[in-house]
Amino acid sequence: MFPTPSLPSLPSSPPIVWSVAGTDSGGGAGLAADARAVHALGVHLCPVPAAITAQNSQAVTLVHALDASVLQAQLDALAHDLPPRVIKTGLLGSAANARALARTLDRLRQRAPVALVLDPVLRASTGAAFADKELLRVYRDELLPRACVITPNRREAQALLGLPDADTSSVPEQALALQALGAASVCITGGDAAERLANDWLHSPHASGWLSLPRVASVHHHGSGCTFASALAAALALGFVSADAAVLAKMLSTHALRQSYPLGQGAGPVCASAGFGTDPTLLPRLSLEPTAPTDWPQRQRAQSPGVYAIVDSAQRVRQCLSAGVRTLQLRIKRPAGLAATDPAWIEHLSGEIRAAQAAAQTHKATLYINDHWQLALEQGARALHLGQEDLLALSAADRARLAQARADGVALGLSTHSLWELCRAAALLPDAIACGPVWPTRSKDMPWHPQGQDNLAWWAHMAPAPVLAIGGILTPEQLAQTARSGAAGGCVLRGLGTDPALSLPHWLAAWERGLQAARPAPPDLPHPSLPGPAAPITPPD
Repeated sequence: MFPTPSLPSLPSSPPIVWSVAGTDSGGGAGLAADARAVHALGVHLCPVPAAITAQNSQAVTLVHALDASVLQAQLDALAHDLPPRVIKTGLLGSAANARALARTLDRLRQRAPVALVLDPVLRASTGAAFADKELLRVYRDELLPRACVITPNRREAQALLGLPDADTSSVPEQALALQALGAASVCITGGDAAERLANDWLHSPHASGWLSLPRVASVHHHGSGCTFASALAAALALGFVSADAAVLAKMLSTHALRQSYPLGQGAGPVCASAGFGTDPTLLPRLSLEPTAPTDWPQRQRAQSPGVYAIVDSAQRVRQCLSAGVRTLQLRIKRPAGLAATDPAWIEHLSGEIRAAQAAAQTHKATLYINDHWQLALEQGARALHLGQEDLLALSAADRARLAQARADGVALGLSTHSLWELCRAAALLPDAIACGPVWPTRSKDMPWHPQGQDNLAWWAHMAPAPVLAIGGILTPEQLAQTARSGAAGGCVLRGLGTDPALSLPHWLAAWERGLQAARPAPPDLPHPSLPGPAAPITPPD
């Protein structure tokens, strides 16, 4: 057992990540790249060399694993005074070093949660081998079962699974096999693949799919794998769950590739730095389809909806339209205990959708139908709203039908609560993206922490579609705040009261006031909306 630190951490201290990895005498990869990536996210890195390499931009000429006792001494010293929230591995050099790390991690976890990000550096991009059979066995038997996230590239994933280079299993299948060996989350990166898009397969408890961005056309990519894994570790240390941490890692590593520069005669280094978090072109997309995407379609941005009324009947739709609202959502919940196929229920729902749609067409308004999208299309709906659960429930045939409706001009709104959900929504090129809950809400039982004005401002700046603020908007002043934060619309539900004709003038006036106010800059990074494995988070006030 490690001795308890004599001094507590100061509240203002940044979270700590240990990187147990190799040095790069050329300064491109290894601990040098790790430091740049971790610092770009405002996290402190403790660099722990496990191996020393002699290398330049063209070749690795020597790999020297430090003695396990030297590595253990470093780990013990840090554990006494600078315990980590996350440990990230790179080049470990030897099976003995890997076992020393596993023992240390177990002892640390007796005191506090510590996440492990395993970047299995098995071979240099120049071809030098970094792992023998014994080290591979320790990776599989001792480190993978302890890993929170593993980030191999495609060749490394095959090597860990003992697959030949000519293996034809799919990347998603390989991720499942790695998870079966014990890794909680797997992200198989595609930097070593020859594809138009940079596609990383993410498999995590919260989300799975292809995380994609246009590939950066640069021969200077030295350290890109280290950067991705270190950024993911830093995001875990900030309190993000693994799916959201992978999104931030994808953003930072792409930013670093864009800033790469020539150095020496070979591949130059990538250069991670702060400021990446507010570049909308860095927001990746997360696929619903198991097939890797091959193109990057765009869609013209829809108009801002302004006050967005959520109602539960055609009569309420007519009342809101008469009061001046031009974007609405019809949300009719099925009574508990009533089957979805009940003929009377279907007849009632169909009639409400038809009547509401007719009223919206008369006023040239946009009416989104929530939940019942198939029935809504049958009744002539021109706009649909789906939650994330609805998206995940779509079959291949459903997705094809929805895509055809979109091609026929049907608008689509999507709910989002986290970074990975925002990326999933972005992949579908929607007309509106809801960000919530902005404030605590009682209308739904949800695990999400409130987004607050800071996350709403970040969403509005980064999203590829107009952003709707939703959740806990009970007063006109709250609606004005959402407009000041940059939202394109604000959802009003309970605040409509019994007579929308009386309440809506106040809401519409508040929205206009908010639009006239100065808009603050978005934060450099959002805050987590779910508690991650490495650090509990405090919801914003």
